[in-house]
Amino acid sequence: MINRICNLFNIQFPIIQAGMVWCSGWRLASAVSSAGGLGLIGSGSMPSEILREHIIKCKKSTLKPFGVNLPLIYPEIEEHIKVIIEEGVQIVFTSAGNPKTWTNMLKKKGIKVAHVVSSSQFAEKSEDAGVDAIVAEGFEAGGHNGREETTTLCLIPNVIENTKLPVIAAGGIVSGRSMLAVMALGADAVQIGSRFVASTESSAHINFKKKIISLKEGDTRLSLKKLIPVRLIKNDFYNSVQFAEDKGAGPHELSLLLGKGRSKQGMFLGDISKGELEIGQASSMITDIKPAAEILHEIWDEYIVAKKRLSNMD
Repeated sequence: MINRICNLFNIQFPIIQAGMVWCSGWRLASAVSSAGGLGLIGSGSMPSEILREHIIKCKKSTLKPFGVNLPLIYPEIEEHIKVIIEEGVQIVFTSAGNPKTWTNMLKKKGIKVAHVVSSSQFAEKSEDAGVDAIVAEGFEAGGHNGREETTTLCLIPNVIENTKLPVIAAGGIVSGRSMLAVMALGADAVQIGSRFVASTESSAHINFKKKIISLKEGDTRLSLKKLIPVRLIKNDFYNSVQFAEDKGAGPHELSLLLGKGRSKQGMFLGDISKGELEIGQASSMITDIKPAAEILHEIWDEYIVAKKRLSNMD
């Protein structure tokens, strides 16, 4: 199909699997890429040598393009970038930081760069920084989120009005119908996280996957706003955070409550009570665990059917 994102990344379908900590290793990235989308290795939970291992395994597992999601606040960012360059990664999605810091250097190495934003203001700054594409992520998304709390349907039109770059919509997209909605608003592609967490190839713990498919509306909430806002499943850990925030806890107290390794404890090791469980609002529409390729083709097929249905309404 003629599509700016498909052309930019040399992929068949304008569907990108988000790079998610503890959930998106080489198995998931290679499965999505092999199916015609763009898979991303989530480097935010990986020491540099583990990232190298995942990149090498992904290259062996698929001949299709794949990328690495690179949170710019990661403490060993320079080591990660060194590994990415040495291993010949051609696509990097940056997030959680200033794109001006590394974009120019990455592009000089021939790497295509997309940056995740939560507002049209940051989209403009990203375009000024020289990125190739914008990921506009709405309030519905899982994981770390924008402080603006702008929903995807409001964010996408604003971003498109303020940038000439290809725009990838993210946040609350879990089906072909929701994909059609954001494409109708002008997005060039979608980035999907939560649906791919509940895939066979996801590195998330099976306890976390089973918890996801049991969720109902309202079972997630944006939390820890005094630190870095993150959408969490309501569990014992979430309740302890809510209790502390209701009592007026500040960033330091909340940081101590969060501690270290809380997301690993929940999403990777499977402690669904005391762990930090990050997932999007769209999780209430996920009812099964299946292979990533099946998920991708199911979304695309539903998108085509929904698009034809609207065309027939003319």
